[in-house]
Amino acid sequence: MKAAVLHSFDRPPQYEEFSNPIAGENEHIVHVRAAALKPVDKQIANGSHYASPHTLPFVCGIDGTGHLEDGTRFYFAGSRLPYGAMAQQTVVPRNRCFRLNNDIDDLTAAALINPGVSAWLTLTSRAKLVRGETVLVLGATGVTGKLAVRIAKLLGAGRVVAAGRNKQVLRTLHKSGADATVCITNNDDELRESFVREAGDSGFHVVVDYIWGHPTEVLLNCFMQKEFMAVKSETRLVQVGESAGPTVALPAAVLRSCALTILGTAGIPPRDVLVDAFQQVTSRAASGELRIDVEKVPLAEVENAWQRNEHGRRLVFSP
Repeated sequence: MKAAVLHSFDRPPQYEEFSNPIAGENEHIVHVRAAALKPVDKQIANGSHYASPHTLPFVCGIDGTGHLEDGTRFYFAGSRLPYGAMAQQTVVPRNRCFRLNNDIDDLTAAALINPGVSAWLTLTSRAKLVRGETVLVLGATGVTGKLAVRIAKLLGAGRVVAAGRNKQVLRTLHKSGADATVCITNNDDELRESFVREAGDSGFHVVVDYIWGHPTEVLLNCFMQKEFMAVKSETRLVQVGESAGPTVALPAAVLRSCALTILGTAGIPPRDVLVDAFQQVTSRAASGELRIDVEKVPLAEVENAWQRNEHGRRLVFSP
């Protein structure tokens, strides 16, 4: 079969022949229809992700859509190594395959389900968003950030502040439900003033952080109190990505002077929680409440497409 095969962590995958998968117990052979190119796929392929395999070669792609021999359509995630989603076929544990109905097409499902479910779980399972709370999305101009803004509103957030680097995309986010926007490329003083202004008296109850690095440092320092005072509200910051940097400097005084909880996404949740998020996201995609910009690319062009930097939309490979 043809696949996007990675031979080196310092080069993009190559479109070439790879051995056909053979199903073991409790596994499906999936004939792949679509697989989206995501930041996590690039991180795994350059060796910087904690889940990067140590053995080469392997087929890239953590998830996608496809069908069985009998035509049953699935969204799948977590192929058995060395197989991946960016191939004509892959092999997947049965409990990582989720039935798709005809209300959502293969390209949309491949592009939207991963970031949509991630944003849904971040806001519900991790941040435990309560209706009426104020949400700050750091990295709101990326694909997942845009969905997080929309999902926060669907979940009943009272106010959503979208912060990001792409000014053009920022100007469009009111259509997704953003009540205010912050450009994080401003200088530190301007950025700090923007965060303080948009937090208001109630503060940010939930922060969904897709960027980390220096902008998050600026935000965290805004939380630090200069004197002993009563706590008005708690902030739950969920750390999801690191597009602005892998580390931050966090003064101890920030944690001692305010009610701040920092959480990670915590990997894969229990299956019932995952299935519920999957159903919520796919039903809202089918109804048009959740949308994503998609560009279809032949898998044969994977090497060139790998180098492209798309803003706010997903490239989806079709084998």
